[in-house]
Amino acid sequence: MRLGGVCVLMAVSLSVGLGGCATLPSTDRTASAEAPVADGTKVQELLSRMSLERKVAQLIQPQINSFTAEDMERYRFGSYLNGGDGGPYGDELAPASEWLRLADEMWTASTRPLPGDEPAIPTMWGTDAVHGHANVVGATIFPHNIALGATRDADLVRRIGAATATEIAVTGIDWNFSPTVAVARDDRWGRTYESYSEDPQLVAQLGRALVEGLQGIEGTPDFLRKDKVIATAKHFFGDGGTAQGIDTGDVNGDIEALKAVHAVPYPVAIDAGVQVVMASFNSINGVKMHGNKQLLSDYLRGELGFDGLVVGDWNGHGQIKGCTVTNCPHALLAGLDIYMVPEDWRPLLESLVGQVKDGTIPMSVVDRAVGRVLQVKLRAGLLGPDAKKPSSRYHGGSLDLLGSTDHRALAREAVAKSQVILKNSGVLPIRAGANILVAGRAADSVVRAAGGWTLSWQGSEDIAGKAFTKEDFPGTTSIWEGIRDAAEQSQGNAVISPDGSFADKPDVAIIVFGEKPYAEFAGDLKTLVFADEEGLDLLRKFQAKGIPTVAVFLSGRPMWMNREINASDAFVASWLPGSEGAGVADILFGKREASGRLSFSWPADCGGAPVNSSDRALFPFGYGQSLADRTSPNRLDETCDYLDQRPSAIWFDLGRLSNGIRASADGIDLPSLRGEGGGIVSRGIDKDRQADAREITFDAGSTIAIEQDGKGEGDFVILYNLANAPIDAVTLTVGETNFDITRQLQLSAGKGWREMMITDNCAPGLGNRLSIASAGPLKLQVARISRRELPKGTECSF
Repeated sequence: MRLGGVCVLMAVSLSVGLGGCATLPSTDRTASAEAPVADGTKVQELLSRMSLERKVAQLIQPQINSFTAEDMERYRFGSYLNGGDGGPYGDELAPASEWLRLADEMWTASTRPLPGDEPAIPTMWGTDAVHGHANVVGATIFPHNIALGATRDADLVRRIGAATATEIAVTGIDWNFSPTVAVARDDRWGRTYESYSEDPQLVAQLGRALVEGLQGIEGTPDFLRKDKVIATAKHFFGDGGTAQGIDTGDVNGDIEALKAVHAVPYPVAIDAGVQVVMASFNSINGVKMHGNKQLLSDYLRGELGFDGLVVGDWNGHGQIKGCTVTNCPHALLAGLDIYMVPEDWRPLLESLVGQVKDGTIPMSVVDRAVGRVLQVKLRAGLLGPDAKKPSSRYHGGSLDLLGSTDHRALAREAVAKSQVILKNSGVLPIRAGANILVAGRAADSVVRAAGGWTLSWQGSEDIAGKAFTKEDFPGTTSIWEGIRDAAEQSQGNAVISPDGSFADKPDVAIIVFGEKPYAEFAGDLKTLVFADEEGLDLLRKFQAKGIPTVAVFLSGRPMWMNREINASDAFVASWLPGSEGAGVADILFGKREASGRLSFSWPADCGGAPVNSSDRALFPFGYGQSLADRTSPNRLDETCDYLDQRPSAIWFDLGRLSNGIRASADGIDLPSLRGEGGGIVSRGIDKDRQADAREITFDAGSTIAIEQDGKGEGDFVILYNLANAPIDAVTLTVGETNFDITRQLQLSAGKGWREMMITDNCAPGLGNRLSIASAGPLKLQVARISRRELPKGTECSF
């Protein structure tokens, strides 16, 4: 690529017409990162009349359920957000009219006149509309980015951006935290589906298109006007390159080589006029991006010439060394402009004001950051004499545009163009007049087809214990409904049977199956084994009865599917298509040509090691069959050492230590891993049943040890949960090997129950004893400790 006119050797292997050293736009925006913001005199004039407290409030972004309109009127936050699980007035399923009502309410509170000459600055609302405005009931749910990457259609993505902007704007929201321009390089990452591709150039191309769709084309009269919204390129940078695909983890390596992959989309987005860049949770070579001045200021602003604002991610500033969520001058000094602080906004605001007063933060730094916020508001028409409350703007309150017929047709087009046929022995397209059986629990589920970031953060199948129903997805078409309608139109017949049972033998069976919804770290995997065998069982059942089968696989990433591909006559990677399942049927019935091509290499083995156009690919980047292509791969190897991983020995499970296993703290026995001694208190807690797990509380300097009588064999697998990150060193000793696991535990904290896998890779010899020592206070929950013979070469992971 070209950065500043210098061709940098790409650190990836590119193909399918995207190879070579692509020319990315040079920009004349380059300016000193320390230069004050001065878009004319308006920003400076406003700054000169603002109090310190009002300035700092411009840099605070709380979430909607943590403050009131009265708080907005008092503090005058520069912006606010709704989280993935946040709806107006505490109702996640609130109708669109309530979203608009809250937007008006907050705008009005922020613009009430202030005493004296101090200006009242309108606030702005940001949201995660990452595949359409899918937080709102009735919105069009577009395919996730991984599917759009398979279309390779920038014009399509641009049109999706424009439709999404309209649906955001009619609900009164000003700002979208999108596009995600991560270059996902390890498919075990739980956010892989938010990435367009493993190829940085394709990500850059489609990221630019979405920016232009959301904001309009820079230099035209409609740029950031009418029904356009502010776009955000995220997450800067390296989010898709973490070790082992661990969300919010560490990215290490030569900085220029990292830029040559993970920074590629940013100069392209900047050239398109993107107004916001979001800092990433990850670290680069040990430095958290929220506090990385070298990259946030010197590189992003100085070298790349970005002149918009930098927003943090959800409490991301609190992960900087020396910071807490409520006390972090480091981020502002490094180049962050807005702190995303969902709940703890008040103490953070107070600490920042105090740090300006005591000189920790120079006033010039505050003015520069506030100036950037004001500048973006001016550019977006949110500040100035023509600024209007949300319901009075262009299309304001035109809620009939939400999920409109045109937008749903666009989503259906995107679904069809994103389908990738990996195998077809001739069953596709389905012949006219066929009798069709549709099986699989996902077939009639828009929730399963939509994935994460749909009505809720995780895209779960229920909310507050109430299962979603069809009424929660008005106007949508499930994959089953699309197939049913297409069959009728072709003079055929389709019936649905989730468990695959039938009375009359069908001509063909379509099995719809795949991953259940997830978002962010909840989707992180250790391997690419697809553990749910519902689809495999159904495919083999029909295969045994001589019924041709079509596998429709819903997933947020490529996965090891050798068994399912072998058992099917046709296999379609359907990704996470969203609300318009008829687009899937368009391909199955040949209404559209199959043009989808892989934007990620498909793995040949199940271990999960990054593929990225290497010889580990079963289907390479760019692969995809047309409907006329009747080639099928030779029978694939179904061997996977990670299947049926049964423990060779159980040390602790269901609240009990096994015979021959002893636990102790400072020489004091802890029968059943319960009791206290040596600064350790271990008590029973309920995970799945009464007292089936332990919560171990460490005093500073305490150690707990567990050992087996006689010789132990196998790798260690520990099921654990850590609510809060350790603040002092934590040391794991396995056999004769000691290693610091502080960083690994910091990354796993707050992510729920996880498996720690300790193998010969990091603890040669393993032995029959393990211990954990904490230099500071720590609470660790443990549900199971076992030993397994993991495949040779398995990485240690946490």
